[in-house]
Amino acid sequence: MDAQLIGLAVETYKITLILSLPMLLVGLVVGLMISIFQATTQINEMTLTFVPKILAVIIVIIFTMPWMLNMLIDFTTKIFNMIPTFIF
Repeated sequence: MDAQLIGLAVETYKITLILSLPMLLVGLVVGLMISIFQATTQINEMTLTFVPKILAVIIVIIFTMPWMLNMLIDFTTKIFNMIPTFIF
């Protein structure tokens, strides 16, 4: 039972990482591009870094939502199917 729980925890961390990776990567790339733009133009405006990153992450969330929901539904179904195997 302990091995099952540890395996479930590891799989939970993996799914969390996989689901958050597209948003994190897009935020990183957009932030890097904006930083390069700010360095070349010497514009230091805080909203210039914040707003485009938020918009890019929202767009990625919209496009990847079906894939993320399918992964979460599959994982939830797997957990529900594992419930009878746990002996308390």
